[in-house]
Amino acid sequence: MDIQNDKSMRGLLALCILASAVVGSVFGYYGGLLSKSSGPSVANPAGLTRNIFSNDSESVKVVDIVKKYSPAVVSIVATKDLPVIEQYNVNPFGSFCNDPFFSQFFGGCDYQVPQYRQNGTQKQEVGAGTGFVVAENGLILTNRHVVDVQGAEYTVIMSDGKKYPAKILARDPIQDLAVMKVEAVGLATVKIGNSDKLQVGETVIAIGNALGQFSNSVSKGVISGLSRSITASSGNSSEKLDKVIQTDAAINPGNSGGPLINLNGEVIGINTAIVSGAQNLGFAVPINMAIKDIKDVQVTGRISYPYLGVRYVIVSAEIKNKNNLSVDYGALVARGQTVSDLAVIPGSPASKAGVKENDVILEIDGKKINAENILAEIIQSKKVGDKISLKILRDNDQISLTVVLEENPSTK
Repeated sequence: MDIQNDKSMRGLLALCILASAVVGSVFGYYGGLLSKSSGPSVANPAGLTRNIFSNDSESVKVVDIVKKYSPAVVSIVATKDLPVIEQYNVNPFGSFCNDPFFSQFFGGCDYQVPQYRQNGTQKQEVGAGTGFVVAENGLILTNRHVVDVQGAEYTVIMSDGKKYPAKILARDPIQDLAVMKVEAVGLATVKIGNSDKLQVGETVIAIGNALGQFSNSVSKGVISGLSRSITASSGNSSEKLDKVIQTDAAINPGNSGGPLINLNGEVIGINTAIVSGAQNLGFAVPINMAIKDIKDVQVTGRISYPYLGVRYVIVSAEIKNKNNLSVDYGALVARGQTVSDLAVIPGSPASKAGVKENDVILEIDGKKINAENILAEIIQSKKVGDKISLKILRDNDQISLTVVLEENPSTK
């Protein structure tokens, strides 16, 4: 009986050992897989993904770009002397307030009516925006609407907190751009890129004085669209902006005038407008449009544009049929809605060259005028004093005229 029990016990013990070995092997195999995939290990005891930025080169680039170029991004504050209004109280009954009758029904001299009066003036903040340094000697680029407060004084605040009074050198009458200057040397500057090479989907970074309170705020997004046309409003004024960049990088009030930067660390746009009530919808003026302004200010101290001096409509199928034209492209020189909206401005370069109402300008320097090649954009790409050749359709005959472009009177 003892021997049999002993054999049974040894058999049971062997079975347990075998079962333990099998179970241990199974758990050891799957445990190894788990430890390799996501489980805790000696090297990574918390079980976290090791070095979450190891393959995120874009995030590293963004951090490096922000560190490098944030010192060149400035806050712009507009201040103005405004009346200080104070409140005081008076009793409308004057000396009658002491009369017992008035005291009974109106509370006597305790009855007071608020009145207001001016007590001098005080400098108050009336606007805020962003700009960025484009030259070490203190030349700063921003939006025109940021520095368009009548009678205001402007202060530039650097990223390190230093403040400089700023002078407006020029405001662009065509684009929402302005150039200003502070008296400083050796300032950090941005790197200017080429906005003509942009592609939809590129990653971009916006830096600016968000809401006029949070300087050097950073947001990241992509270029959502190119060559957009929008009507931007600021205060009581509005203007049409063409060929602007659309981005989903967060742009808030106060970001206006700040740089839009690509992953090469190059400024490719100037943050300009947002759509009220929309999300992830902002716009920036391409930097190539601002390069001309910067060079103009550096060379001549102001911004100037050439002009032709005609009012026109682009020829479409409807315009062709309505005016019985033999072409379906070009710019028809035509009057506006009012008597004063002349087709050709007297004394303008077009007038001097002999351009007439109802002429169709077909080409400028061999470039055909149509919805893609707009006359105004071609003229703006020229310089004051340039000679241009116009191919014109007049009474079904084609003629050529030479025009010498002059400075737009609105920029003088």
